[in-house]
Amino acid sequence: MNIPINDILNTLSPISLDEMKGIRLMDRIDTKYVAPVSVLPQLLAELTPYFRVQVVDDAPIASYCTQYLDTPDLAMFTMHQNGKLKRQKIRIRSYIESHLSFLEIKNKNNKGRTKKVRIPVAHTHVDSMAELSGEQTFLDENSVFNPQDLCPALANNFKRITLVNNKKTERVTIDIDLSFQNCLSGVAKDLCDVMIIELKQDGWQRSDFRDILMQLHIKPMSFSKYCIGTVLTNPNVKYNRFKRRAHLLDKLITNS
Repeated sequence: MNIPINDILNTLSPISLDEMKGIRLMDRIDTKYVAPVSVLPQLLAELTPYFRVQVVDDAPIASYCTQYLDTPDLAMFTMHQNGKLKRQKIRIRSYIESHLSFLEIKNKNNKGRTKKVRIPVAHTHVDSMAELSGEQTFLDENSVFNPQDLCPALANNFKRITLVNNKKTERVTIDIDLSFQNCLSGVAKDLCDVMIIELKQDGWQRSDFRDILMQLHIKPMSFSKYCIGTVLTNPNVKYNRFKRRAHLLDKLITNS
């Protein structure tokens, strides 16, 4: 990426991982945006007075990988495709530089709030649920799905910039260099020309970040990495609900 991202990030005041623990926002409202990665330098320059950047081991950009679990017939994907407001996703989220992995269950309720519970695990990826036998109780207590019915469905890799506003009332993540690998079809797909932005707030409130996005003509767009990644890498799934988003992604990539 021939743009001075790190130079701009180094002008922001840093915030440590320990400081960030107090603003995890595990029960929150998320607003997502999708934009060409080419506008990232301008976006970062605009938000510099209002935000601090999370720094881990002197690095303002962190590497992540995720493995999503689903049933063989993709029940969690289908819930989203069918417009179910109350739904669940199960994944292993790994923070590469920190050497930490968590088994996470994300619940979205019918009021748009996201609540996440998680426990540490030793694996970044699994080939079968037998490798998560020690996490059986956690899954039984928190998932609406039978753990024995689950299997690896999709993996992704990306790099993330994490920001927190000076008031510590909201967090922003900007994901770049996104790639997918489908565990069922074997198909891989890169989305290196777009960035996924997420504004995380405890409740709806005025946001300097949202104002900056409006000035840059970046509009909210519902985006699920799991669902879009599945659509892009599994030609057999029904994806009527995601056709418009897939078309917008193609348009952003073409314009980039």
